[in-house]
Amino acid sequence: MAKIDISVFDAMRPLEDDWRAMETDDLHSLHQSYDWCAAWVNAFQRPLAILKGTYAGETAFILPIEIVRSRGLTVAKFIAADHSNINTGLFSGSFAESGGSIDAEKFAAQLRQALKGHADLLLLQNVPLEWRGRQTPLTGLPMVQNQNDAYQLPFLSNFEETLKQLNAKSRRKKFRVQSRRLEAAGGVEHTIPETSEEQHHLLDIFFRLKSIRFASLGLRDVFADPETQAFLHGLIDKRDDTRQYLGLQMHALRLKGENKDRIAAISGISRKGDHVICQFGAIDEDLVPDTSPGEFLYWQTISGLHGKGVAVFDFGLGDQTYKRSWAPVETAHYDVVLPVSPFGLAAGAAHRIVTRGKAHIKARPKLYKFAQNIRARIG
Repeated sequence: MAKIDISVFDAMRPLEDDWRAMETDDLHSLHQSYDWCAAWVNAFQRPLAILKGTYAGETAFILPIEIVRSRGLTVAKFIAADHSNINTGLFSGSFAESGGSIDAEKFAAQLRQALKGHADLLLLQNVPLEWRGRQTPLTGLPMVQNQNDAYQLPFLSNFEETLKQLNAKSRRKKFRVQSRRLEAAGGVEHTIPETSEEQHHLLDIFFRLKSIRFASLGLRDVFADPETQAFLHGLIDKRDDTRQYLGLQMHALRLKGENKDRIAAISGISRKGDHVICQFGAIDEDLVPDTSPGEFLYWQTISGLHGKGVAVFDFGLGDQTYKRSWAPVETAHYDVVLPVSPFGLAAGAAHRIVTRGKAHIKARPKLYKFAQNIRARIG
């Protein structure tokens, strides 16, 4: 580690060639890909402090970091951390395979030195200690377990084999019931618009449906601000079929019959290599409510991805019933909490306390339900 030099960059462009070369590794998260980060940076225009580690003249790692300022505190976070389901950073093959063999204390000291004057706290959230058999080189840095786990469905040889990981008989029965009800309502089609214009239109429909849902729950709409909407719209046009990359692709369940062309359910997925992530979803609660259209759309999406080189369908962060029903794999995530300044030391301690408190509440269903009710009341 003494031979690794860490440089700080305030722009992405000088790193683009190395960045794109490193992100070809399927085990590096989509959320650290160049195009994903560029879409966020273009929308939010926050200052950057991207860390590049160099060893023997070669790039060892890139940690895409932006600086977020709040109440006098400056925090170095992964770019787009607020809308990321899994973060890994970018590492060269040899560095990535080193896992826990890195001198964590020395590594932490070098990261602190690099960020001195840029941030009070390094907060790298939603990092799995192990992802698909590879241990993260960030292992050993000061961490706290995140209050949210993520849920994945491994793809097997075909859809029927994949279903066997779940309660296949019950799930097929539910699908048949949904199909009959939807046919009785006039029919339905799973649509993935091919034109950019139609994709952007579906995203605007999602924003509307989600806004209604958040309002009904008394919660803040996390998609409402113009920067977030610009970021997601920017992702739709980030696509490269040669490397199996989709920044954001909208899927919808479009009704026929008397509700012809109305959207009952909608979701947005992303893909990098063999890893597909469901970023979000919404339903129109005024349409075919007894058919569980969101669940039906997942069936159509997942079955349609078989035979297309996908290894994992990721439902992302957050413990929800539908995720557990689809995903037999649960992955714990951790936050790197590394103070850089004395102010950051206090902020890091506060983050640990809050995170552990949230985890304590979420692990107790009655207490969690009570907390959700209070949250809804105060907005």
